[in-house]
Amino acid sequence: MVKKKEHIAVAMSLGIILAMTTLSNLTTDQSALLAFKARVVDYQSVLTNIWSISYPICTWIGISCGSRHQRVTALNLSDIGLGGTIPPHLGNLTFLVSLDVAHNNFHGHLPNELGQLRRLRFIRFGFNK
Repeated sequence: MVKKKEHIAVAMSLGIILAMTTLSNLTTDQSALLAFKARVVDYQSVLTNIWSISYPICTWIGISCGSRHQRVTALNLSDIGLGGTIPPHLGNLTFLVSLDVAHNNFHGHLPNELGQLRRLRFIRFGFNK
C-alpha cells in the first residue's frame, strides 16, 4: 500500500513539473507574440481581440502549435492587413518552423534575431513594402 502511494506521489510530482514546464514554454511564446502584436499595426483589428491572454495561445488566429511540446511551430499571418516593421521578438519563438507574413504592409529590415531560429525551414515575406 505504501509503494502505491509513493508511485502516485511521484506521478503527481512529474505531472506538476510537466505542467509547469509547458506553462513556462507557452509564457515565453505568448510573451513574444504579444510583443509582436504591440509593435505592429493591425489595420483590420484581426489580432486585437483574439490574441489575448484570455484564450489559449494555440487557439490564436494564425498560430499552430506542436503536439509534443505545445510550442508555437507555425505563424501564418499572410494577407490580414498588418503593417509596420517586423519586431525582433519573433526570434524568441525557438520552436518556429514556418513563418508567413506575405501580402501585408511590412517594411524595413528583417531583425537579426530571426537568424537564431534554428528550426525555421519556411519563411515568406513577399508582397510587402
